[in-house]
Amino acid sequence: MRNYKKEEIKYLRLLSEKFPTVQEVCTEIINLQAILNLPKGTEHFLSDLHGEYESFLHILKNASGVIKSKIDETFDTRLTSDEKKKLATLIYYPEEKLEIIKKETKNLEEYYKITLYRLIEICKVIASKYSRSKVRKAMPKDYEYIIDELLHSNSDSNNKEYYYNQIINTIISLDRADAFIIAISKLIQQLAIDHLHIIGDIYDRGPGPHIIMDELMKYHSIDIQWGNHDIIWMGAASGSAACIFNIIRICARYDNLDILEEAYGINLRPLTEFVMEEYTEETAEVFKPKNCEQRKTPSEIELLAKLQKAATIIQFKLEAEVIKRNPEFEMEDRLLLDKMDDKKGEIQINGKKYTLQDTYFPTINSKNAFALMQKEQEVVNKLVKAFENSERLQRHIRFLYAKGNIYKIFNENLLIHGCIPLDENGEFAQMQLKNQKYKGREYLDVLERIARQGYFAKKGSSDKQYGEDILWYLWCGKNSPIFCKDAMRTFERYFIKEEAIGKEKKNTFYQFAQDEECCVKVLKEFGLGGENSHIVSGHIPVKYKKGESPIKANGKLLIIDGGLSKAYQKTTGIAGYTLIYNSYGLVLAAHEPFTSTEEAIRKEMDLHSSKQIVEKVERKNICNTDIGIELKKQIADLEILLEAYKDGIIKEK
Repeated sequence: MRNYKKEEIKYLRLLSEKFPTVQEVCTEIINLQAILNLPKGTEHFLSDLHGEYESFLHILKNASGVIKSKIDETFDTRLTSDEKKKLATLIYYPEEKLEIIKKETKNLEEYYKITLYRLIEICKVIASKYSRSKVRKAMPKDYEYIIDELLHSNSDSNNKEYYYNQIINTIISLDRADAFIIAISKLIQQLAIDHLHIIGDIYDRGPGPHIIMDELMKYHSIDIQWGNHDIIWMGAASGSAACIFNIIRICARYDNLDILEEAYGINLRPLTEFVMEEYTEETAEVFKPKNCEQRKTPSEIELLAKLQKAATIIQFKLEAEVIKRNPEFEMEDRLLLDKMDDKKGEIQINGKKYTLQDTYFPTINSKNAFALMQKEQEVVNKLVKAFENSERLQRHIRFLYAKGNIYKIFNENLLIHGCIPLDENGEFAQMQLKNQKYKGREYLDVLERIARQGYFAKKGSSDKQYGEDILWYLWCGKNSPIFCKDAMRTFERYFIKEEAIGKEKKNTFYQFAQDEECCVKVLKEFGLGGENSHIVSGHIPVKYKKGESPIKANGKLLIIDGGLSKAYQKTTGIAGYTLIYNSYGLVLAAHEPFTSTEEAIRKEMDLHSSKQIVEKVERKNICNTDIGIELKKQIADLEILLEAYKDGIIKEK
């Protein structure tokens, strides 16, 4: 007989509440063992969404082309190309497409019957790699029984054919065809992607990060690696004034203030009134917002420029407070307002004089350049309160904290938005935090813990203040693993014409990580090192049109920022990447620009994607995944419980 410890017996008694008989334990062991031998689920990796909600939602709906591929494979020559496109569009946008189809189709009953059979067939194919219980859990509750019956009925059998047909006919006769088509289309979408990884930067530049966040909060299985453009919003929601004015500046620059005012209910009137009172001269060209000439009048553009400029100056003043409060950040070189001579129209940086592109600074006191005016402080106070009290923003940021991390280890891969900071010699860079030095994985772990304190620690406490400062540092600090550059030269890009001084030097990680040996060293730091381990990151747009490959270091490093954001598409030449990790290996999909949801629905224009096999492996089953490891632990516990039942240590109920 096994020698049971007291703690073990206590645990087994708790486990027996869930499995009160020998039969139930045996059934669960058999079930889990069977699941271990199913193919691993398909993971999708997306990065740098930057508010481009239409493109992102389409990629999600078409599973980066996976659904269209399954339609092509399943129906082959049985359907024409147009019929396949129409079926694919229906699966992606069932509600919208049905409205069009019902207006254009004469024999609707026949259409419903044909379409339902086709949808069931494609759903069977996509569901085939999952256990029946997992598929059932994914089904909409209203149609769970019916879909389950249709997916697992054999219509070729004489005994089942009539039963199968009768279900279809009854759905149509009861006027439930539309609802059923919508339900099964969304099930197909969900089953096509088993787990979604967002490798950072949901926010900034594009018009709909809030729409993306609403969608992610409904997603069935997801994790997020924080990007620098996410962390700045996390800092803003925490109450960091420096983070808040970075956001206002960026939103004004890209004509996205609607995100703040309409999506998040943040009233910018205090800032607008301040600007109209203090900034009376015409604003310099460098502050004109990006690409809004067709949407805005000249007076609206001028107001946006003034808002951007005012937010920028307040940002620099607030950042100075953070820098002076934290000398360990070593960011004194970012204190530039006091280096300006607006009368001469120049600034001295590192012993060299540069001409300023703008010399109108009505809110800067030359004797104390970093001091906030009283009116500026009042604006800051009101906007901090507005960010803290935005219910929708707080809900989104709590989700980022709940599902997000600086890095994640998942199925032997290290996922991080940016990099693991390295020094000039290619060794892990050291950073001092609160009189203690950290590097490598430990450094990232400490940063994350402090970042969480910035949001969750008691208001007014030193932990919360330092946490807010770290959130800002993660946005723009030289050893930030999600910024990954020596400095954020916002001042230089606005005020100095020479482009060279505004360039930001990448962390040496991007130089050394071209070498496989360096990537292996990084992976080992995080407890990885298997043949199929990789670093997956985003952040740095890959210049696809210039022949740059996202696959680095003999496949050990995969940088998947392909320019989903329209702001980067001139640089990349494409409109985003999706990395797909299925049971056969890794596939990289490069996407062409997405026109619009309306065109996708009306003209059945799918997103064209070219695919490249990154790594092919012998087909992986669940037993070779992180989930498989957990299931094996559960099986081991159940086997001990079974033994305890047989030894009479635990009684059946």
